[in-house]
Amino acid sequence: MASNETKFEGWVALDKSSAEGKMVWQEYDVKPWEETDIDIKISHCGICGTDLHKLRSGWGPTNYPIVVGHEIVGTAVRVGKEAAAQTGIKVGDRVGVGAQNDSCQCRKPPQTVEDHSDCEACASGNEVYCPRSVGTYGSKYLTVAGGKSMGGYARYHRCPGKFAFKIPDNLASEHAAPMMCAGVTVFSPLAHFGNRGEGPLDQRLKGMSVGVLGVGGLGHFGILFAKAMGAEKVVAVSRRSNKREDALALGADEYIATAEEENWAKNHARTLNLIICPISSSNMPLTEYIGLLKRDGVFCQLGLPDDGQFKIGAGTICSGRRSLTGSFMGSPHEIREMLQFAADKGIKPWVEQWPMSEANRAIVDMDHGKAKYRYVLVNDDQ
Repeated sequence: MASNETKFEGWVALDKSSAEGKMVWQEYDVKPWEETDIDIKISHCGICGTDLHKLRSGWGPTNYPIVVGHEIVGTAVRVGKEAAAQTGIKVGDRVGVGAQNDSCQCRKPPQTVEDHSDCEACASGNEVYCPRSVGTYGSKYLTVAGGKSMGGYARYHRCPGKFAFKIPDNLASEHAAPMMCAGVTVFSPLAHFGNRGEGPLDQRLKGMSVGVLGVGGLGHFGILFAKAMGAEKVVAVSRRSNKREDALALGADEYIATAEEENWAKNHARTLNLIICPISSSNMPLTEYIGLLKRDGVFCQLGLPDDGQFKIGAGTICSGRRSLTGSFMGSPHEIREMLQFAADKGIKPWVEQWPMSEANRAIVDMDHGKAKYRYVLVNDDQ
């Protein structure tokens, strides 16, 4: 690619109809090059539920035109001097990019228009909680150069090097791609809340019973990681029993089908230490789910409903001194930690690969719930 590249090609969403499989392959503007950036030739990009929300303008108005995709893996083809010094990434390295493309990084003028030197999140290595976080698509960059972030349903991706991560040699690209968002979204709370975040990762959940609500794209990662982290018992919870065999094959020890087991909430009450919940429905039986926790148990919400609301009986929290909390993706140090852990433990998500040229068909299938359990787009020249 040319060193003065200002446009890339990819699947561009022009309006809400793009979620119906009507994205258009065309050129689009990319952020102005800065020496803190890297350019990546994309080989793989996972399809995430967030992509569909953004395509249909969920969670607030989408700034069209937009290129979605934030589970990116590819080869670094251009590395800025500052990016190389900061990250050690060099041309030819295989790297991944997740859902966060930048944060304020405590920068101040002349790098940025505003002074961000007081950011506690970035200063403490929790960049994902930076109040000025920049998403991998549809966000405005904070530096003076500016520009709009565009995602991975494309041939190339440009981003700040700090938010690109080397992929371990023994981790396949099709497995690494969905880890960049879905994987780290469940890895982070399991690692953080397991035994107060202390001890080696493969013993982080030792002695704990962990519940995973929903056996979907994130839920199946939850089972894989919880088991690899040494959980004494992993319980998969879904509405019906049609995913029981898959859940057990992934490593679950028990399975609860809430729509089929009478009195399930009573039968399994006070049995779990930690629950992670990727479910994004505002109508889920949240009070009953929290009742599955033992005293001092932790319920961690990961899914974001379109209306942003949940209903819960406060007594269920207070009566068991239970904690209701949340978690959001993962910061750079957690992504690096997760990738190495997955490589060391041989963790392999269940993926189906689609040609990038068939992205429109793939997102429709994904929206219809056909993925088992993640779809990954592969560029045609791979």
